[in-house]
Amino acid sequence: MNSEQFENTSSALDHELNEALVNANIENGYEEFLGIFDRFYAEQAEVVSEGHSTGLAGKSHVLPVLFNFLVPLHVMAEIGGLSVTLRYSEIRSDNRGEQHAEWSLDLVGILGRRVTLHWSSARRWKGSHVVYERHYEHRQIGEPLNMIDLDFSAPSPRLAAPVRPS
Repeated sequence: MNSEQFENTSSALDHELNEALVNANIENGYEEFLGIFDRFYAEQAEVVSEGHSTGLAGKSHVLPVLFNFLVPLHVMAEIGGLSVTLRYSEIRSDNRGEQHAEWSLDLVGILGRRVTLHWSSARRWKGSHVVYERHYEHRQIGEPLNMIDLDFSAPSPRLAAPVRPS
């Protein structure tokens, strides 16, 4: 495979991964995101975030961090009424072999207060798997949400058992 074919393949895979992430619904559960991670990331993938002195190498080290982010987000969305929207746009890269994207995560509470997290990502692919991912240019618009932005008092419609006539 020549470098142009590799670049086209990496770009298509990156687009497929990004689309899978934005189309997954955290309100329904976090398992879909874990499946995406398992499908697209190499066993020894390295994940680095700007501002941290060391990255994480290997799925076994990245998975607990991912899990600690997804589970609370899922609970706040499913039970607490938090609205969660993930978006991205691809960025043209000067570095051959790297795919870049700008991301935004909108979190809107039940009273309409919003916080938006923005970051950029760069990925390197080997074959059909991500071997390196870097997050950079983190920024936040809006104040952090708090307990008044969630409603844990009413049972979630998904958790309520259907009532059957006797």
